Amino acid sequence: MALSISNTKHFSLASLSSSNNCFGIQHAKKLEVCRNVLRNVVAEEEGLYPFEGLSMIHAVQRLNIDYHFQEEIEAILRRQYVKYITHGEYGHHDELNVVALHFRLLRQQDVFNKFKDEEAGKFNNELSEDIEGLMALYEASQLNIEGEDLLNAWEKDRDNINHARVYFDNSQGGWLNDLLQLAKMDFNMTQSMHQKEIAQISKWWGDLGLAKELKFARNQPLKWYICSMVYLVDPDLSDGRVELTKPISLIYIIDDIFDVHGTLEELTLFTEVINKWDFGALDQLPEYMKICFMAPYDITEEISQKIYQKHGSNPLNSLRKSWASLCNAFLVEARWFASGQLPRSKDYLENAIVSSGVHVVLGHTFFLLGRRLTEETRNLVENVPDIISSPATILRLWDDLGIYLTSHTWKQFISSLVSLITLPTRVIDGSMFCNSCTKVKASLSMIRC
Repeated sequence: MALSISNTKHFSLASLSSSNNCFGIQHAKKLEVCRNVLRNVVAEEEGLYPFEGLSMIHAVQRLNIDYHFQEEIEAILRRQYVKYITHGEYGHHDELNVVALHFRLLRQQDVFNKFKDEEAGKFNNELSEDIEGLMALYEASQLNIEGEDLLNAWEKDRDNINHARVYFDNSQGGWLNDLLQLAKMDFNMTQSMHQKEIAQISKWWGDLGLAKELKFARNQPLKWYICSMVYLVDPDLSDGRVELTKPISLIYIIDDIFDVHGTLEELTLFTEVINKWDFGALDQLPEYMKICFMAPYDITEEISQKIYQKHGSNPLNSLRKSWASLCNAFLVEARWFASGQLPRSKDYLENAIVSSGVHVVLGHTFFLLGRRLTEETRNLVENVPDIISSPATILRLWDDLGIYLTSHTWKQFISSLVSLITLPTRVIDGSMFCNSCTKVKASLSMIRC
């Protein structure tokens, strides 16, 4: 099964339906019916309400079955775009829902100005009654870029929508019922696939034996599998989710060694061995660290070999370097804690980007998706560009914020929140904690990939 989103149009659920061939056949037939509907939109769009194609794309996205229709979606959007740039269609449309959806799907700028109150600098008040349009506008606002002040204003001025149920209008046509039926079938079969993936992960984790050997470490394979589901959503990426769960689990285990068990001397030796990536240096480690070294070593070798066999590139060196940089960052934090040193916010965040482990996960994801290993891609993965550092910063700050909110202890809170403000003393009251939380949230809102 190819780990490529471009191939998901031909996603086969045969492996999941072996015990229920009838259901699998029904799913295949319904999928073909829906695919023909979208193909007809491309072929006969001139005779349809122009918004029909966009409505269908919106529906399959909301039903999370768009991975079946990548070619059809691309064809519809290409035609819509050509119409827009050649005939100016939709540029003067009076329905907010149409313009907002068109904007979200084609990402055009300046299409919302007709709904703007020029004097107030925000959207017209009469639009507050257009719930469907406002919901579409809310989704479009998630795609705003720096400098789009109108959409930024919408983000701050959307209190008039407290809650709205996402719904589909049955008047959109009979095709909606077909899509809904396909989505229900898809959901059931995908659930079955996830259950099989969980069974694979549970067996792998049990066979690995780290839970028995390292009693102090976390034992949460289901949680780690859910993390991989966030990174690799499409059902076609089943093999990738199983493989990605393995390095994710080891990030947590190694983190526990650095945080709760290892001495500074042991952690220093362990980091040196990880950097050398050499069996010959194992003798100097305590027994539990030998086990912990062998796990990422074996798994990295195994995953690299699978990627090489499937995609023709061996990412071993890049993945090995990502583990080394992770342990180096863990060691920096361990030294800060051992010395009682309070790092500057800049120093902390620079190190936290790496110690979050995001670069390790995204590096594995990158290669599991079949990306070729070139000098350019190697530098992209190994040098932690903005596309990696931004989500890493967000993850770390939210994680630290969560630790404070659940623990309220100085030792756990010290990691980042306190370092974001300059404290004259080590005595902190509630108001200063709140101030720190506010600053963290402000920092999060400023992060852009």
